[in-house]
Amino acid sequence: MMSSIAIITARGGSKRIPSKNSRKFLGRPILCYSIEAALQSELFDEVMVSTDDERIADIARRAGAQVPFMRSAETADDYATTDDVLMEVLETYEKAGRTFDYMACIYPTAPFVTAAKLKAAMQLLIEKDASGVMPVVRFSFPPQRGMEIKDGRLRYCCPENAAKRSQDLETMYHDSGQFYCYHVKRYRACRGDLPDGYVPIIVPETEVQDIDNLTDWRLAELKYRLMTETNASEDAGR
Repeated sequence: MMSSIAIITARGGSKRIPSKNSRKFLGRPILCYSIEAALQSELFDEVMVSTDDERIADIARRAGAQVPFMRSAETADDYATTDDVLMEVLETYEKAGRTFDYMACIYPTAPFVTAAKLKAAMQLLIEKDASGVMPVVRFSFPPQRGMEIKDGRLRYCCPENAAKRSQDLETMYHDSGQFYCYHVKRYRACRGDLPDGYVPIIVPETEVQDIDNLTDWRLAELKYRLMTETNASEDAGR
């Protein structure tokens, strides 16, 4: 029987938005949304939070997640990568006699993650026999027609695309910054640098928002309300 773990990476430090991972988003700590989505999906044998902060750990436990150990000093500084954190978690569980076939890395400030999205991603991971699945969103403006400023003047980065219609340019996507799903053995073999790449799952722009400052935070709250209202209307129409 296959086993899986959801790892929510929630460090205590945040410079641009103080206490970002525990700050209240529409009335409750933003971290709780990621935990709730993982638990409601019923996909995981373990839903855990990797943190160096006792306050975050307490919020996580109250929300139903496990915090079996605190993050090390090496993975709690500004230079540690997400891969460093994931490897530490997997290795610590292995030392305790627990291993997993699949994992989801879920960011703590990703309220748009839902149980349905996690289920769709994990299903793709298994059906496609993929090493990883990444949710992506379409660029709202074609990056092929981007400009740069040189000597005080604007110029196209790719002049050959300046006169092309948007619909004639290839659609491009970027990481939605919400979660990733992995085949654990393959992930560990390459430390996340997957040689066969990721299978994409496309999410709408209305359900994606980077949260780097307080304006982003307010926009995310507006988009979240829109998402929940839309989902409620669709459920009522079924």
